[in-house]
Amino acid sequence: MQKKMLIISSDHTGHGHKSITEAICEKIDRHDEVAVEVVDGFSLGGKLLTGVGKSYGPITRTSEDLWKLIWNVSAVKASFVNTLIERLVEKNFLALIEKVKPDIILSVHPNFNGSIINILEKHNIHIPFYTLIADLVNIYPLWADPRAEFILSPTNEAKEKCMEFGVDEEKIKVLGFPVRSKFFPDSEHSDTNHSDPQSAVEKTNAKSSLTCLIMSGGEGVGNMDTIARNLLENFDCQVKIVAGRNEKLKAKLEHSLKGRYGDKVQIYGFVHAIHELMLDADIAFTRGSPNVMHEAVAANTPLVITGALPGQEADNPSFAERANLGVICKDTEDIKPVIGDLLANDHEKLNKIKQAQKAFINEHAAEDILTFLISDDRKSHQLEEALV
Repeated sequence: MQKKMLIISSDHTGHGHKSITEAICEKIDRHDEVAVEVVDGFSLGGKLLTGVGKSYGPITRTSEDLWKLIWNVSAVKASFVNTLIERLVEKNFLALIEKVKPDIILSVHPNFNGSIINILEKHNIHIPFYTLIADLVNIYPLWADPRAEFILSPTNEAKEKCMEFGVDEEKIKVLGFPVRSKFFPDSEHSDTNHSDPQSAVEKTNAKSSLTCLIMSGGEGVGNMDTIARNLLENFDCQVKIVAGRNEKLKAKLEHSLKGRYGDKVQIYGFVHAIHELMLDADIAFTRGSPNVMHEAVAANTPLVITGALPGQEADNPSFAERANLGVICKDTEDIKPVIGDLLANDHEKLNKIKQAQKAFINEHAAEDILTFLISDDRKSHQLEEALV
């Protein structure tokens, strides 16, 4: 009998939640026993909550201090946030449940964990509810609702945080961070195949110039212009910049860089085929977005992390550096020595990062998560039948 899974995600609060959802869905497509329905949780709250979701991009793009305040306040007032969202989404969520009749609910956004569980309990609806954490180290208390069947964590660090928030260890499973298959060099979606770490090293060393990718998530923030100038003035390289949805930034970069550097620099807006740029790059400059970081690691592209949003991304650069997935470079004045160090001794440090990335990434995380959800749901139904 086919099971129905409802995934509560987000279309507007960064691109990470949507990417995680797509990684899970592409595995579901290969399982005849599972059907999936995806909903943007913010859309369940009408225009008001949808507006809140859409405000994430402008706020994080223009005012990190305001975002830090919002993050801190909502972290302290988790129960208030849950109650508020519960009231906003209750009517539409109940209608959705009646329409879809899901056997499993999976939330990949913190705002729709406690709030949805509140509604299920209030209406005595018994549908197994699971949480998939989309952050790495610093997590909202909203992720850690102990009433969930299980909380699926990408890292041991996030697991420890859940336990600090009062979740029993046996209710947390560390299954890795799901990444869409097209980001892996040896996937059927990729024209590049260098699954062997040594072949990737040899390919990089054989190139006459570096390909550097500068990006900062879907919203396009960060001092991209200065980073690009430092690279182009000091290294034999071509630079590709992804400005994301930030059209003003894209226009500004085109004006300041194209005239001087010509074809050595390419500037893009929001890119759907970002995996192609990552797979082609030798180094990726990005902020500490967990999704972007993991996609670059999957593509076996060493990271230079130039910053992080306060709150949920704060410790991600250190996390990446400890695992030797890349290096931190917060000051643009340090670009030249940092890159020079990576390239010294025939790219020794760059090659070690590539090897560490291969050892770190779990290519099967999405499949492991889906397998766990299906098997755990089967156990739950078996237990229910035994108790009847």
